[in-house]
Amino acid sequence: MFPTYRGKLEYVCLGCGKRYGIDELLYTCPSCGKVLLLEDVNRGQLKELGSGEYWRGVFDQRAATRETALRGIFRYYELLAPVMDPQDIVYLGEGHTPVVEGAKALQEHLGAHFMYKNDGQNPSASFKDRGMACAFSYLRYLVRSQGWKEILGICASTGDTSAAAAMYGAYVGDPIKTAVLLPQGKVTPQQLSQPLGNGAMVMEIPGVFDDCMKVVEYLAEHYRVALLNSKNSWRILGQESYACEVAQWFGWEVEKLCLFVPVGNAGNISAIMSGFLKMHELGIIKGLPRLFGVQSSHADPVWRYYSAPQEKRVYEPVAVRPSVAQAAMIGNPVSFPRVKTLAERYESVRPGAFQVVQVEEQAIMDATIQANRHGHIACTQGGECLAGLLAAREKGLVARDDLAILDSTAHSLKFSGFQDLYFRDAFPEAYEIKADHALANRPVAMLSEKEKASMPAEAFTHAVADAVAERLALHRL
Repeated sequence: MFPTYRGKLEYVCLGCGKRYGIDELLYTCPSCGKVLLLEDVNRGQLKELGSGEYWRGVFDQRAATRETALRGIFRYYELLAPVMDPQDIVYLGEGHTPVVEGAKALQEHLGAHFMYKNDGQNPSASFKDRGMACAFSYLRYLVRSQGWKEILGICASTGDTSAAAAMYGAYVGDPIKTAVLLPQGKVTPQQLSQPLGNGAMVMEIPGVFDDCMKVVEYLAEHYRVALLNSKNSWRILGQESYACEVAQWFGWEVEKLCLFVPVGNAGNISAIMSGFLKMHELGIIKGLPRLFGVQSSHADPVWRYYSAPQEKRVYEPVAVRPSVAQAAMIGNPVSFPRVKTLAERYESVRPGAFQVVQVEEQAIMDATIQANRHGHIACTQGGECLAGLLAAREKGLVARDDLAILDSTAHSLKFSGFQDLYFRDAFPEAYEIKADHALANRPVAMLSEKEKASMPAEAFTHAVADAVAERLALHRL
């Protein structure tokens, strides 16, 4: 049965504290321009409905549901966006991605205990589907409740956001149309193919993600469009499901876990903190896990802020340099105010539980290759998390026996171009990456076309087989 509980959601400004209803599209505070969070002012009723044990039981029971609206991220309906009816909710198979034990040989080699949460196994092959499922469900709710005849969803993207927006937009269809802005030449061919294939209007502009974001923000301020980046508070709500899934996977016992999450535009790490805080408030979990944000030295404004002594912290955007962790190559994260607010709340519950580590591009790419050589499907952001774990280990922030959960935000196939550059040792100088030839892998030609043409078919088969056997040091029976 679909839940009967309905919340009362309001936008809350993180600057001036003003509140607004959800019957209009808002991304920043109309009064002061600061970013917003969504808050269910009725959430106290959830405590009256049941204890933490009760809610754990509800969510565990829903794991077996056939109710389409509850099969994805909305298994945790009451914690996310409990204002929608079943017909509003979009479900394309997002959420409940696997948690996979790190390959034994790799854990032993690196001296670290970790598991990957493979969010690249979402429908569009990235974690962005979590937030997009919630954002498009809200748009359906808004179109239905307001009687709108059309609405344009638009986003800036380095790849994953555009893929998710285009896919959900194509599925929902009228009256919602979808457009994406990409930084020209900064998106892999694999990622570009996704919004094109889903029929979105794709526009490229010179510059980097931050340039695209400024254009989209201007459009959202001056036209009735639905901004689909993480500035959209509904996106943050959907991405909170990651925290809920981690907690449920580990039997709601999370205090001993260390989570590593790429910072990027800071939406996902904000959402994960918010998700854990909600569960803790309701007694669903008894404590909070430790949470590590990870940033490349080529795009590290949040690390710079938190690496300074508390009394000297000043947030400043940075000019980004090329990074293999493309989704994290953002010099002015939109959601930094959310990070700051939620980190303060997080640390008030468990002091020292939120930290940010910095890693080099070389470490990111080496870690990505190592993970995938051991059977994982880590994107470069997943490699960034593994590199972050190793950096935290070196600094003594994580013990060898601590269990780390690494966020692989997308599928490795989206970044196969970077793998090819690594294997050919062909990265442009700006990336500051040289191949470790012990990790590089290239195809080996076993016979030439000329040799094939010079011998009968059977002789060619035997010659190739003998060459393969020699290459692999096989022993004849």
